[in-house]
Amino acid sequence: MLESPAGPPPPITTAPPRAGPRVVSLIVASAMFMEQLDGTVLATALPTMARSFDADPLHMNIALTSYLLTLAMFIPASGRLADRFGSRTVFRGAIALFTLGSIACAQAPSLGFLVLARMLQGTGGALMSPVGRLVLLRVVSKAELVRAMAWLMIPATIGPILGPPVGGFIVTYLSWHWIFYINVPIGVAGIVACSLYIEEMREPSPDHFDVLGLALSGTALACLLFGIEMVTRGVGAWIGLGLIAAGGAAGALYAWHAKHCAQPVLDFRIMRIATFRLSVICGSFSRISAGAQPFLLPMMLQLGFGMSAAQSGLITFSSSIGSLLMRVAAPVLLRRLGFRNVLIWVGMIAVLLVAGIAAIRPAWPQPLIYALLVTSGFFQSLQFMAYNTIAYADVPRPRMSVATSFYTTFQQMSLTLGIAVSAAALAASLAIRGHAEPLLGDFSLAFLVVAGISALAPLISLQFDRTAGAELSGQAAAAPGSPRR
Repeated sequence: MLESPAGPPPPITTAPPRAGPRVVSLIVASAMFMEQLDGTVLATALPTMARSFDADPLHMNIALTSYLLTLAMFIPASGRLADRFGSRTVFRGAIALFTLGSIACAQAPSLGFLVLARMLQGTGGALMSPVGRLVLLRVVSKAELVRAMAWLMIPATIGPILGPPVGGFIVTYLSWHWIFYINVPIGVAGIVACSLYIEEMREPSPDHFDVLGLALSGTALACLLFGIEMVTRGVGAWIGLGLIAAGGAAGALYAWHAKHCAQPVLDFRIMRIATFRLSVICGSFSRISAGAQPFLLPMMLQLGFGMSAAQSGLITFSSSIGSLLMRVAAPVLLRRLGFRNVLIWVGMIAVLLVAGIAAIRPAWPQPLIYALLVTSGFFQSLQFMAYNTIAYADVPRPRMSVATSFYTTFQQMSLTLGIAVSAAALAASLAIRGHAEPLLGDFSLAFLVVAGISALAPLISLQFDRTAGAELSGQAAAAPGSPRR
């Protein structure tokens, strides 16, 4: 268990048979696998679903957007709900909501019904990821955390690998409804495993739930995300700008509210912890490229190289293979190098590899392209895992729920911004060069832009203390004293 320096009283628990950290990691990871698989499979099936609903394929994007908006609205509430009702109860309920939403999606007779069902899914997803991480943080010691995080990410990494081929198979040989029905057995198994093996844990929570704060933060995040997407896609740009302005105003109101609320739903006071603050800031910059790559790379291969969707899919999934290989090596690398060195030097290598993708050309041998993408996936994932772990190194146990909801909110924002920034860079290159359609050079410029922004992450990581996370990695502290706060 992660202990605060003051040694707070233990949280309230009720204990069914207790599983080890590896089992708990895999239970949580299975839920994340279901969520990741669902998103990648759905993207493959959207054109077929459009024909089924007799809808414009371009309008099907709302099936993805409605899910993201619901995530933005409810993620901030996840930590407080876990404190009040118990992390096992909320996590199990989140899996149930996601599963029920999947069944509703499969039964959708129209696009409007599908949007509502996706919002139900999004409510479950908004609680599933941060509360699942909170479950893990509450059952592992600092010494076990790196290995537990590695186990956590294995099924979550496999989801994006399997998604495109599974989605293509289902749409081609079955019907699109089955892309949602496959979530049902995974969800039921997750609910049963959660009931049997995860302890109920809750922290003392305030009697008053910050409903106004949830409304303001949810409005701010939803308006900003939706507005940015509309502007960058060139669809209803003026409406998008209006939404961004409304989101900014709601955000300003929330900032004022949070200063005068004892227990705000998104508590910025958690940023006073140096390791957490640096992880949020640096992780946000580094995830710009992580959010951009799945958007840019398939289009570059299809429009710039002239590949088919199937051909590009066989190449783009190689980044996920590199990510999967990293899970095995991460504990050893972190123990040998330490968090600070990984975040600085591995982070810089990851940036250079993303910039290297801009140089890919059709004349390159395919094995070289595969090698670049696998290596890039490896170093990017090692960097993200280090950020995801070091963030909680100095967070006291009673503040874990606040930290997980805060961190997950900004994680989601930065991934979405990655798509927006890359789309804006692509549009700017088209305007400057006078191209009607994006060419290979336009994609290269967009990759260089997102790589340049992500390069800020390893530079800011220089501020990490040299001994930061030594207890987590198993590396002996180089000097006495705790990490800076």
